[in-house]
Amino acid sequence: MTETTLLSVRDLTMTFPGRRSATGRRGAPVRAVDGVSFDLAAGQTLGLVGESGCGKSTTGRMLVRLLEPTSGRVAFEGRDISRLSQGALRPLRRHVQMVFQDPHSSLNPRQTVARIISEPLLVQGWSAGDARRRAAELMDLVGLIPEHIDRYPHEFSGGQAQRIGIARSLATSPRLIVADEPVSALDVSVQAQIVNLMERLRAELGLAYVFIAHDLSVVKRVSDRVAVMYLGRIVE
Repeated sequence: MTETTLLSVRDLTMTFPGRRSATGRRGAPVRAVDGVSFDLAAGQTLGLVGESGCGKSTTGRMLVRLLEPTSGRVAFEGRDISRLSQGALRPLRRHVQMVFQDPHSSLNPRQTVARIISEPLLVQGWSAGDARRRAAELMDLVGLIPEHIDRYPHEFSGGQAQRIGIARSLATSPRLIVADEPVSALDVSVQAQIVNLMERLRAELGLAYVFIAHDLSVVKRVSDRVAVMYLGRIVE
């Protein structure tokens, strides 16, 4: 495991406009993330834990630029990505991927598993045949039956659907995965299987994770370091 800094976050903030009242007046702005800073080494896992509404998921979405930070800096391999245009960001997205909380809502119900997993590769310019073969390999890697590649998401259980989401995140051979509460929507019996899978993938592929959760016991199990968030700040 190398100690090379992969991700560096400095003074990251996110402010949302206040809600409008029934009279049309807008309330005070809400600072969901308030000056978050941390470093993550290649091959390591940082656990980000806190109660609901503390800003941890908002932080995770800013790391992959699904949300635009109000201020602050996110550097990946020394390059500031927090202000890159979408065009400039596209080549970088293959190195930074995300796994979402609800596996079924994060998968397109109208697409087959083959299409869901291979879509990032098609965007990167792979041929349809090569992308399909890679999708089958990834299904096997995450413990799914490759012969089920033409099934649809509703034909899989919650745990299997999350494995599909993990396979999709691995398609472009990323170096960093932001996992936003990847087991909280699953049965307890399935949670351990997904955690074990992610740990195995980290060891085999040299991945780094930002692992977001509200369950400290899960975070402690998978993390090299744990950051506790409260009211938008890292407090411990």
